[in-house]
Amino acid sequence: MLAPMSSEPEQQIGVGTPDAFQRLWTPHRMAYIQGEGKPSGPGAGDGCPFCAIPEKSDEDGLVIARGEAVYAVLNLYPYSPGHLMVVPYRHVADYTELTAEETVELAALTKRAMAAIRTASGAHGFNIGMNQGAVAGAGIAAHLHQHVVPRWAGDANFMPVVGHTKVLPQLLGDTRRMVAAAWPTD
Repeated sequence: MLAPMSSEPEQQIGVGTPDAFQRLWTPHRMAYIQGEGKPSGPGAGDGCPFCAIPEKSDEDGLVIARGEAVYAVLNLYPYSPGHLMVVPYRHVADYTELTAEETVELAALTKRAMAAIRTASGAHGFNIGMNQGAVAGAGIAAHLHQHVVPRWAGDANFMPVVGHTKVLPQLLGDTRRMVAAAWPTD
């Protein structure tokens, strides 16, 4: 529970002096904020996390499912629990660069992701999309990835609006196991 705000006049607070604010520390996000892990070139050896993930085990890479041309992976910095991405194995930046086969499989895995997340968590809806280029908001613009973000009625509460904080009720490894277990087989 957050502490009530004081109506007392503002006073100088020193290091270690308690104030009226409660804090949710998320130091793991500093790497994202500072742009660490952004690829310098087109491959795992060049720092592209989307090229490196398929080389890891499903658990270590947070991979939900693997197809022939694309795979589904949990987002390390999710907007909501179960937020995953569908990513081509091939290092391409733009949707227009996908082959017909990659395009079809990207759509098919997106449908399966929606079904799995609904089964695993009862999502009421989804935001699905991709940001093409850094100016459009792509965090890793060099490697195409489509977001599948589950939504629930009332999920945008006071925390992101007032506290500029996302509350995730589950560890990513637990979410990966839950969604992978619910993944449709056909």
